[in-house]
Amino acid sequence: MGRWSRQLLTLPPTIYLLIFFAIPTVIMLFASFRFPGDYGGLAPWYSIEDGSYAFDLTWENWQRLFESTIYLELFVKSLGYAVITTAICLLLGYPLALMVSRSEKKRRDLLLLLIILPFWSNFLVRIYAWMIIFSPTGALTMAVNSLLDLFGIAPVSLMYSPTAVIVCMVYVHLPFMVLPLYANLEKHDPALLDAASDLGASGWQRFWRVTWPLSLPGVYAGSILVFIPVLGMFAIPDLLGGTNAIMIGNVIKQQFIESRDWPFGSVLSIMLTIATIALVWLGTRSGHRVKHG
Repeated sequence: MGRWSRQLLTLPPTIYLLIFFAIPTVIMLFASFRFPGDYGGLAPWYSIEDGSYAFDLTWENWQRLFESTIYLELFVKSLGYAVITTAICLLLGYPLALMVSRSEKKRRDLLLLLIILPFWSNFLVRIYAWMIIFSPTGALTMAVNSLLDLFGIAPVSLMYSPTAVIVCMVYVHLPFMVLPLYANLEKHDPALLDAASDLGASGWQRFWRVTWPLSLPGVYAGSILVFIPVLGMFAIPDLLGGTNAIMIGNVIKQQFIESRDWPFGSVLSIMLTIATIALVWLGTRSGHRVKHG
């Protein structure tokens, strides 16, 4: 493939990333140094009253970020939710992906269909379904409280709790972990496991020495696909967590929609973007070091 052919192939995704990622990020970075308007949004540079221009920029929005530890605590809290959700998705998704990759062809297609089936319904509809499940009169809550009552433990509320948020986020993002893992595991050569078995390796040794190292690219891809959206999630904490499970995404949404403080919302968004890129970069470098010894 010639140089021009490669450039033509990479041009559409480059333009897409430039228009929908790079340019909006630059605009948001610029907005983070602006003053908020009197009625929300950004303060206008042009004054209708005297027809003058005022190109004012300020550091106040960034100073506000570091004046209190509450925003750092929310970043750490959101990071904790993302790590826990990613770890649970990996623990649940890896055995499932391994089972699907080693199943018969006819059965494999059905299992893959069942994995992607939740995508056929609306995201919010699925969250509302979990709200019904976790409601005080829901079957799950009543069953849990009945079990706790047998041991003399006070009843608990599953709704508006960190548990409800994590369970729903695992449910929503589990397919994003399973599919990359399946795509990787399905390509493994069974002859490698047969060779390990002939050399006297046990089932656990075959998995740990052969399957697991070969599946690391799928593990990293699935972890990134789960970790990044969970870190900035706001819909699930809003509906299932209430004030008990607020995340940094909820604060960003509040700044843009409710408080209409776009400059400070831009500051938080930029910080979230930087933190996400840094964490993904560190994870990628760690995975590269592990892979190459």
